Amino acid sequence: MSDFILVAHGFPSNPDPAEAALTALAQQVGARLPGTRVLAATLAKPGALARVLETLPRARIYPFFMAEGWFTSRQLPRRLADLGSRAEILSPFGADPGLPALVVKTVAEAGPGDLILCAHGSQVARSSRMATMAMAERIGAHLPGRRIATAFLEEDPHLRDIAAQHPEALCLPFFALRAGHVAQDIPEALAEAGFRGRLLPAIGERPEVADLIAAALRRA
Repeated sequence: MSDFILVAHGFPSNPDPAEAALTALAQQVGARLPGTRVLAATLAKPGALARVLETLPRARIYPFFMAEGWFTSRQLPRRLADLGSRAEILSPFGADPGLPALVVKTVAEAGPGDLILCAHGSQVARSSRMATMAMAERIGAHLPGRRIATAFLEEDPHLRDIAAQHPEALCLPFFALRAGHVAQDIPEALAEAGFRGRLLPAIGERPEVADLIAAALRRA
């Protein structure tokens, strides 16, 4: 089996916590794949990607992103090319076939209530919106009796507006890492809306994520 590098966006203004979280995840994944080296780097941490590529120059890249979009199709290949790497880039975490079941499990364990599935969104690219709406559609049949609303931080419908309409709902951040958006922007938007429901951890923080990634790397 090949060696692998987990790559995420990170948080440019405070890159260390996200870098540490992704490194810990890579260690968990590596523990499930004996004989395989798994390292990590965020794009926001200066020099991180270059350092892991020096250690694993023939590794394949696993994007810990929620959608196939600008970062996975353009930014990440450009960053690799700038470092002289032609590493293969695998499908991102958000496209994992096991992810819908994990979302359903997460919501079911959280208890009753409507669901707000919150993602980043974009004023320019459609990938985050399309991936989030597709996920909402996939999980709907497995969560009968719940209304599922999608909401975004960077485009309409904005989270604060949807949260005002569903003040007692569960809110699940459809994000990979607990960086600035999950730790700051989402709670702030919910507070502005007078949200009284429950904010769940980001889906990428679930302990089962290491198993999903390890299985994906075995299939790769």
